[in-house]
Amino acid sequence: MITDSVFSPVSADVINQLTQILGAGSVSTAQADIDLHAKDQSQHPAHASEVVIWPQTAQQIADVLRFANERHIPVTPWGVGTSLEGNPIPLHGGILMSMERMNQIIKVYADDFQVTVQPGIGHKDLNAQLARQALFFPPDPGANATVGGMLANNAAGIRTVKYGASKDNVLQMQVALADGRLIRVGSRSIKQSAGYDLLHLFVGSEGTLGVITEATLKLTPVPSFMSAALAAFDDVETAVETVVAIRGSGLDPAALELIDAAHAAMLRDAEGIDLTDQPTLFMEFHASQEQSLQAGLEMVKEICEEMGATRFRSTTDPTERKKIWHARHSSFEIMVRKFPNTKFYINDVAVPISAYPELIGYVEELKREHNVTAYMIGHAGDGNIHVEFPYKTAEEYEKRAELNRLIVLKAISLNGTSTGEHGIGIGKMQFMNTEHGPAVDVMRSIKNLLDPNGILNPGKIFPKI
Repeated sequence: MITDSVFSPVSADVINQLTQILGAGSVSTAQADIDLHAKDQSQHPAHASEVVIWPQTAQQIADVLRFANERHIPVTPWGVGTSLEGNPIPLHGGILMSMERMNQIIKVYADDFQVTVQPGIGHKDLNAQLARQALFFPPDPGANATVGGMLANNAAGIRTVKYGASKDNVLQMQVALADGRLIRVGSRSIKQSAGYDLLHLFVGSEGTLGVITEATLKLTPVPSFMSAALAAFDDVETAVETVVAIRGSGLDPAALELIDAAHAAMLRDAEGIDLTDQPTLFMEFHASQEQSLQAGLEMVKEICEEMGATRFRSTTDPTERKKIWHARHSSFEIMVRKFPNTKFYINDVAVPISAYPELIGYVEELKREHNVTAYMIGHAGDGNIHVEFPYKTAEEYEKRAELNRLIVLKAISLNGTSTGEHGIGIGKMQFMNTEHGPAVDVMRSIKNLLDPNGILNPGKIFPKI
């Protein structure tokens, strides 16, 4: 039974054994390597591992896990460190297993719209190579997250409203278990109904049940025609109501994003995007025929203007469209540059689209009631919002953490979730019982079955008993 496991330290003998499995150039105790893999992009504090390793094959991963399990040494998988809930921080030291050298495309099945990859390939790097065959992997979390990390956290991003999250775009995986077994879950067949759905058991498990060593992904043809549209509104409430109207209209946006007035001003000043200081919807539409694209743009313009948009513009120019989305993806980095010596507490919740206006209204009310600065940006089309709280002092941090707690509880009360795409990691453990109730005990039972010694990414997902 996993509670607070007692782990063994990484001794000289352990280093020697790891070197035999992986080779001398794939094992490091250098402080620079340890520091580089001690913290992700979240506000959670760094924790040092005792050794960093770089496996290059699935069998090496399996052999390391078997050895670590026998020695009761914790193992924390690492993609590229872009996560936002402390998911890959090695809380209990031990072995930090970096996937950075497992970054290859194994095979493209162009006729099946599929690709099999190693877990360490970045999704942007993958799409750059797939573009030669006019295909792409749709989930887009913004940063160049690795495919393994995206699957482990069930990452989503701006295109979820049309194409789904990572879980909706994976068909098969190879996974290394804590005892060293390598198993395949899922199938390359689009239709699958043979046995338990183990594939999606591992998706979103954050490396606590097994380590993803290979994945076969669903691909989509690059759309023949694409457009971007921007609609500005006098207030956030009207912008959000417009999101609901667009989703209920039958239109099928590929992206439907909300940014508040402060973000709009920052993107305009930093990236030269033609924006006003108003809450703005960023939209993208894909179509196989130009007439369909134009009809969709005309319809969304009509909806936005009827809802009270003060400004609407659209473009089918690829350069301008890419510039707009580059600015949207860079929003957090732009905000960090604008506020030096400031940290950010990043909230991530999601609710049914019908409840989105109430959730956003609640956030606005909290901001006024507590007189606190907060920025909102989110994947409005699928009911996901990120509230970004700047802070500098420990006192400010505690206040932001309390506001985050209130927003999460509000989202759960609206039949939503504590995390739309960032995962549980460290920060959302406290809400697991509230959101899932007795189902958490079932999750613990699965964890105990697959990882009885608790070596896989310990300290994540489950609140302490």
